[in-house]
Amino acid sequence: MVSVGSDKPNIRQVAVIAGVSHMTVSRVLNDHPNIKPDTRRRVLEAIEELDYRPNLVARALATQRSRRIGVLVESPGAFGPTSILSAVELAARGADYSVAQIALHEGDGLSPQEAVETLMTQGVDALCVIAPRSSSVAALRRVVINVPMLVVKADADPTFLTVSIDQHAGTTLLVDHLVALGHRDILHISGPLDWLDARARERAFHSRAKSWGIRERPIVVGDWSADFAYDFAMGLNRLPDYTAVFAANDDMAIGLIHGLHDKGFSVPGDLSVVGFDDVPLARHFLPPLTTIRQDFHALGVAVVETLRAAIEEREIPAFTRIPTEIVTRASTAPPREAR
Repeated sequence: MVSVGSDKPNIRQVAVIAGVSHMTVSRVLNDHPNIKPDTRRRVLEAIEELDYRPNLVARALATQRSRRIGVLVESPGAFGPTSILSAVELAARGADYSVAQIALHEGDGLSPQEAVETLMTQGVDALCVIAPRSSSVAALRRVVINVPMLVVKADADPTFLTVSIDQHAGTTLLVDHLVALGHRDILHISGPLDWLDARARERAFHSRAKSWGIRERPIVVGDWSADFAYDFAMGLNRLPDYTAVFAANDDMAIGLIHGLHDKGFSVPGDLSVVGFDDVPLARHFLPPLTTIRQDFHALGVAVVETLRAAIEEREIPAFTRIPTEIVTRASTAPPREAR
């Protein structure tokens, strides 16, 4: 038997011996039809060589509890998804659960269905999906599994358990703050609208702006990056008519302020700028950024408690929205014509 540094063989060790990906091993274990005969043979030989027992996983899924939560996270390098994942891991550890995670990276070819399939082979008792896109949620609706699945998203859902930070309330706090300063013409730079959080913030912005009678203007759809907002600012040929900008996350807000500075515009003298997330850099940027602080710790606790209730067949808590907090700093001021 080949030693791979572990007393108990696992699916990744099978993949190493067979010279394939762990996803391919998962497909062989689940009798996927689109596997080449030679590939299937190598995987089965590796399973035999390592004395790997996938039937133990199947039995755990059907009759036992592994005290393990599978987490599927999109764009794991971004501040929000990373913070939520850390919070879920910490809350799970406090509840004597472990976390098995898999990340969906842009353009890596791994589908949400395949990611769920991989997590299921690890004997998880429940699944959590962090920072999902609407396309991913649509794909997950077609997945049939026998464990609870929770999606971190702003709206209740008939298919999944849901928990979220209150995106609508956070956006409302920002709009109300700008209105209280006297702004009546505000541009929204949104995140990619396939992202559920970006869509929730965009809808909340339009709803609150309309209630205040703020001028309606087309949004600018960004990509969450500081570079996008910097380039947008550098493309301005003159000081715009709007007096404030609500950027859907802090990265874009910071990139925008940088670009406005390089174009010779002042923040908040010419334009007020707000963000969303309260990243660590936000308090140290010049000017320090007005933004929304999200309670990721409370979100992680709510996720784990909801999944535990479902796993243990207890009453599941009502749909939870975690409150947000506005952090007011020097990037906002009354509009230029009011001074």
